[in-house]
Amino acid sequence: MLTRPKATGARPRPGGLRRGRARRRSHRLALAVLALLGLAVLIVPVVVRLDEQLVDLRLASSPPSLAHPFGTDEVGRDVLLRAVYGLRVSLLVGLVAALVSVTIGTLAGLAAGTLGGVADRVLMRVVDGFNSVPHLLFGIFIVALFSPSATAVVVSVALTHWMTAARIVRSEVLTLRARPFVDAAVSGGSSRIRIVRRHLLPHLMPHIALAAVLMVPHAIWHETALSFLGLGLPAHLASLGNMINDGARSLLAGNWWASLFPGLFILLPTLAISTLAQYWRDRANPRRRSELNL
Repeated sequence: MLTRPKATGARPRPGGLRRGRARRRSHRLALAVLALLGLAVLIVPVVVRLDEQLVDLRLASSPPSLAHPFGTDEVGRDVLLRAVYGLRVSLLVGLVAALVSVTIGTLAGLAAGTLGGVADRVLMRVVDGFNSVPHLLFGIFIVALFSPSATAVVVSVALTHWMTAARIVRSEVLTLRARPFVDAAVSGGSSRIRIVRRHLLPHLMPHIALAAVLMVPHAIWHETALSFLGLGLPAHLASLGNMINDGARSLLAGNWWASLFPGLFILLPTLAISTLAQYWRDRANPRRRSELNL
């Protein structure tokens, strides 16, 4: 009697299908939010020929209206226009700081994972030492050495966030070193630099890119916290941290819009970037991709 062979592949669970559809919807929503914010950052300063620093005391602390959808601050400046400019400044500082931070972490992780031995132990103890200090307190100490500027914020973020990338790169390098193609390269007489350039970096790039993407929200929040404390970007510059700092002074007077909308401009890109990074990580993991049917 002939029997029908059993299927070897496991069918995706209904719960996994529902979670997969929810992830895809959240992915599209996050893309739409980032696209809208990106268009606002690129188009609004070009289309709206107004100075974000323009002061009009007659419109001071005006609530949201058709003329000023997000209202005005305590000196009559348009909150929507300043929030768009502030988002542009925060994104630029966050991107640069994330790239510098991930570059430092990648170099440290490559050195620790490739050299091994004493160098690995020393570098990891340095990472543990940096991690033992609260990031914000260490960032305040760093920016206190400079005058308020974008350079000070970038240096502060880079020196307080490179450890995560270093740990990720080191763990991946240790995993790749056990692969047969690396053993073959070592047996063939390839130098360490050639092995890193030809065999390790191509496999590390997706992880490095994901670490850089996830670093951007951290950099934005770090810059916002420093600017809110008056230690980040110059006070006259339209940054989201400075706007929240200005809005906090008038919050007790009932002017909630001056700090609410800049806060949303921080929260929305952070959630969107985190959602996209999580979706990207699930797509890169074959097991998670099959469970969620992505």
